[in-house]
Amino acid sequence: MRLEGKVAIITGSASGIGAASARLFAGEGAKVCIVDIDEEKGRQVAADINESGGDAFFQRLDIVSERDWAEAASEVVARYGKINVLVNCAAAAHYAKVEETTVEDWDHVMAVNGKGTFLGTREVIPHMRRAGGGSIINISSGAGLVGQAWSAAYNASKAAVHLLAKCTAIQYARDGIRCNSVHPGAIDTQMLHAGTQQIGDSEASDRPMGRMGTPDEIGYGILFLASDESSYMTGTELIIDGGKLSGQWRLADTPFGQAVLARSRA
Repeated sequence: MRLEGKVAIITGSASGIGAASARLFAGEGAKVCIVDIDEEKGRQVAADINESGGDAFFQRLDIVSERDWAEAASEVVARYGKINVLVNCAAAAHYAKVEETTVEDWDHVMAVNGKGTFLGTREVIPHMRRAGGGSIINISSGAGLVGQAWSAAYNASKAAVHLLAKCTAIQYARDGIRCNSVHPGAIDTQMLHAGTQQIGDSEASDRPMGRMGTPDEIGYGILFLASDESSYMTGTELIIDGGKLSGQWRLADTPFGQAVLARSRA
């Protein structure tokens, strides 16, 4: 099994990409701590894993609470003796123009995405050092690599998540601790659809593959980075987005593209 003997904490794992990753990890032999603020769904994910022969438990965690992080890490070590993997997956989004974004909106997104990732990373590093190393996977976004209208707070926060991975990778490489970032495109999750169905439909069509991704498709990438198969990877990005960030693919649909096509046919 690809994660045999490893112990993982996965934030935001009551649903979406986090839940998919938790199930995949458990299926590959990892012991998994499900952390989320949604107790009902989080406990159900843990129960499903255990009923399938895996080993998981739920720990309620407010992603921006230092005390909750300390308690969660202590509980994991008390149960399993170590921490090998952290997946920083919990996230918040907000869609608005910059001028329409309130300070409260901005602070909330920055706290969940930026501060939460920082607190989790800081908490597990001493445990990973004692374990002889580990893998931290920050779930950023394609939005963390480019600018985008209507979601300045989200893009800025995901850019922070991205660069925190690079800083962590450089700082702790000699301790055997790797840190990489995953950049999903439009994924069919509750968080995306919370932004309205129109956003989901637009995102699906605006990429070469013509569809949204699934949580499992991201989960397999996260699984790879958690495993020893990626042992020489740190401080890098794994983009899983259906080709969206590869470049301009709908050139023929633009006035410039039409002019180029007309000239080539002349």
